[in-house]
Amino acid sequence: MQKIYDDAASALDGLLFDGMFIAAGGFGLCGIPELALQAIKDAGTKDLTFASNNAGVDDFGIGILLQTRQVRKMISSYVGENAEFMRQYLSGELELEFNPQGTLAERMRAGGAGIPGFYTKTGVGTVVAEGKELKEFDGEPYVLERGMVADLSIVKAWKADRTGNAVFRKTARNFNVPAATCGRVCVLEVEEIVETGSLDPDAIHLPGIYVHRIVQGAHEKRIEQRTTRPRPDAA
Repeated sequence: MQKIYDDAASALDGLLFDGMFIAAGGFGLCGIPELALQAIKDAGTKDLTFASNNAGVDDFGIGILLQTRQVRKMISSYVGENAEFMRQYLSGELELEFNPQGTLAERMRAGGAGIPGFYTKTGVGTVVAEGKELKEFDGEPYVLERGMVADLSIVKAWKADRTGNAVFRKTARNFNVPAATCGRVCVLEVEEIVETGSLDPDAIHLPGIYVHRIVQGAHEKRIEQRTTRPRPDAA
């Protein structure tokens, strides 16, 4: 099965439709599928629901789709660093479903594992639990959370072989693995494609069985916030 595509637009060809649900990897600006996000913007697909830890910043990450009003709903843990996100949410233009970070990751993982729901203590007694089933275990209340299955997963890795076995670099692994597994179709963008069999099997973070399409490209590695201090004079 040929999985490698020339660019993100061709890798997403035939997969995009208005109103779809997309799971995106990344944490802040670390490990985000920027090539796929730009291709979605260029395609003009609208009324999108995104499950992602956050929405990037105003001009990068999912933030570029907020600028063009292509996102209808965000399922997120963190909404800082993005003024347009805040403006749209506060004005009622954008629907927002908050998820505790671990709950969001587990909802993705559960969906990829075929688990329809799970109980957790996180969120009990808060707005997170409103409208959800509560159940006691050993005298303690737990809230039922649903596993998440997306129409499409878009993720970014460091290296992958031609079958899609992927390796992520350090903290860029973040939400990418659970996001990749919960999509009916997964598009993986990578910095480098290597020959099948050249990666250590014990070092694979994402098995290629979850990956349907691969695109290689150059990625911009931004720093969200740079804080410095004057260097003391050398003695």
